[in-house]
Amino acid sequence: MKKRYRKTAALLLAGLLSMGSVLQAGATDTQIDAAQKEKEQLEQQKQAAEQEQNALSEQLNSIIAQMQETNAKVDQKAVEIEQAENDLINAKIDENNQYESMKKRIRFMYENGGGELLEILFTSDSMAELLNKAEYISKITEYDRNMLVEFQKIVTEVQEKEAALKAEYEELGALQAQLGEQQTQVQTLLDSKGIEIANLESAIGAKASELQALIEKARAEEEARKQAELAQQQQQKPSGGNSSSGNNSSGGSYVPPGDNVISGNGTFAHPCPSGYLTSGFGYRDFDNSFHKGVDFGTGGAAVPTYAAADGRVLIAGWSNSAGNWVVIQHSGGLVTKYMHHSALSVSSGQYVSKGQQLGLTGNTGNSAGVHLHFQVELNGRPVDPFNYLS
Repeated sequence: MKKRYRKTAALLLAGLLSMGSVLQAGATDTQIDAAQKEKEQLEQQKQAAEQEQNALSEQLNSIIAQMQETNAKVDQKAVEIEQAENDLINAKIDENNQYESMKKRIRFMYENGGGELLEILFTSDSMAELLNKAEYISKITEYDRNMLVEFQKIVTEVQEKEAALKAEYEELGALQAQLGEQQTQVQTLLDSKGIEIANLESAIGAKASELQALIEKARAEEEARKQAELAQQQQQKPSGGNSSSGNNSSGGSYVPPGDNVISGNGTFAHPCPSGYLTSGFGYRDFDNSFHKGVDFGTGGAAVPTYAAADGRVLIAGWSNSAGNWVVIQHSGGLVTKYMHHSALSVSSGQYVSKGQQLGLTGNTGNSAGVHLHFQVELNGRPVDPFNYLS
């Protein structure tokens, strides 16, 4: 009996051991299956993340390429506009010189018995009308007629250049708006992915610095476009009893002039006696460029600027690079330029005297801080303004 019990117990123990092994094997297989599935899920997530990262990188690269192309067009257009502005100034100089020569000729004819010529001149609304008056044409020499014809050609050329410059500015505005839209597109894309530009280096490769520079340029161009629009809206030509005033750092409003101020003992009056020199004439190390004038800082305050000498205002308005600026032609082949105003006190065609207020310093156009950029040109070439200032 005892022997039989022992045999039964041994069989039972062997069965239990065998069942334990089977259960243990089944549990191990389940864990392996679970681990395998988790690994597959992680690999799928990693693959999805890599695909999303690659897609984001492709999108950003595409937008960056578009921004680079638009930015190059903006820079090229800025160069074309600067050339168009210089061409317009030179055409206005020719127009003014021709007009002054004609006035001297007419004065000579009047002083030598042509009194009725002066009356005809004063009763004509324009040079075109004067040119068409048969009674005048019959009394002048072929030389005088040729002078009038040449003058009319110059006037037409100036008008065409002004129209062309306006069209150039419209094209620039469209490019600046396009660059701004592309910047918004980038930001929208990054916001949707919860990525900051600073994290792009680790997120999608070395694109952060490149994209940051393009975005900063886009913001600057958008600000320039807004400045130009505001200047066009606010710019008012001072005339007669115009009493409007303003001091908007982004606009081109009119400010009534104060008293004439002649400061210094040089050939030219100081254009900004309340300012202090912040950048001289010539090559500059910090931006590796040739500075064509001098800068006078005003500590952030909008202070008056003044005409360096007597002359005629060729330009009083907006320039994308110079902001609200004034260009004056003087005798002896001299031209002075005054840039970055917040407001102007003169208009194109006006004759100004030495020390007459031109406007208020500002930070418009391509400018970093409130200041006046003062430039002197002799026969079309920039020269050191301190050759004429005490």
